[in-house]
Amino acid sequence: MSSTAPSSGIDHVDERLLRTTPLKKLLARPELGSVVGAAAVFVFFAVFADSFLRASSLGTVLYAASTIGIMAVPVALLMIGGEFDLSAGVMVTSSALVSSMFSYQMTANVWVGVGVSLLVTLAIGVFNGVMLTRTRLPSFIITLGTFLMLTGLNLGLTKLISGTVSTKTIADMEGFPSARKLFASQLTLGGVELKVTILWWFGLVALATWILLRTRFGNWIFAVGGGADAARAVGVPVHRTKIGLYAGVALCAWISGQHLLFSFDVVQSGEGVGNELIYIIAAVIGGCLITGGYGSAIGSAVGALIFGMTSKGIVYAEWNPDWFKFFLGAMLLLATLLNAWIRKRVEATK
Repeated sequence: MSSTAPSSGIDHVDERLLRTTPLKKLLARPELGSVVGAAAVFVFFAVFADSFLRASSLGTVLYAASTIGIMAVPVALLMIGGEFDLSAGVMVTSSALVSSMFSYQMTANVWVGVGVSLLVTLAIGVFNGVMLTRTRLPSFIITLGTFLMLTGLNLGLTKLISGTVSTKTIADMEGFPSARKLFASQLTLGGVELKVTILWWFGLVALATWILLRTRFGNWIFAVGGGADAARAVGVPVHRTKIGLYAGVALCAWISGQHLLFSFDVVQSGEGVGNELIYIIAAVIGGCLITGGYGSAIGSAVGALIFGMTSKGIVYAEWNPDWFKFFLGAMLLLATLLNAWIRKRVEATK
């Protein structure tokens, strides 16, 4: 009777012990497709728009990107967590309206209005998260309802209190100069004028990247987006994670809203409608999946940069601005297809 000798080789090796080449690491990055797209857009407008490469144009492009990028960061984190927020655009306007009208009507220091706006905006975000976790309705339905309610409140309350569709100016109130310095100032760096929103944007991208890659909460975000039931089974606080993500969207909406207010002194109550789609587009172009569990904050920043280059590049090229939406839609489709192709290649090589 013969026996089979045990194999001296290792049949199965833990994939965590396998060496990964730099190329495979690069291909696995969610933002790779958006970086390729950004490079293509940059080269395209550098060729067809003479003024695109001027130093002054850099500040303009970065400012346009930052106004989208500030909101694209938390929206990207929310999408990685498997949810959407269709109220993000009008929430920015709501935040600005609360600051302006509370300060003007209460004749208080504008910082009081800014503080009240922060509390109200965070409450809206928490409301979205609580409604989502308690009712278990799709986030599309919950935030669509919030979007409609805020749209009506913004217009109705502004007309009721101010008598018009815009707020009264608060430029002569105490605290306005210091608030403007924080939310709407600009600085000159190397001969280029940069808005302070660019610094807010970079700071938020760095913070979100650290959260995603270096903290327990970041692990929870990926786990919840990959599968809420599986995440709950291993002890992830799914409800708290989702509420926290919606609160993050609200916080950034507050920052954007204060910039809107202190840049122009007054706020139009109908602004913000449709911007929520642009935030989502920036996140998707940056590599976030609609199904959740995959993406990065850096990718959302690159997606916002593509938005900035496209919106201003068309102007510098002296083309009809109606083409902007076409370019944005084309970039969305191309980036999504490229991201899907890259993921398939990465999975095939594992």
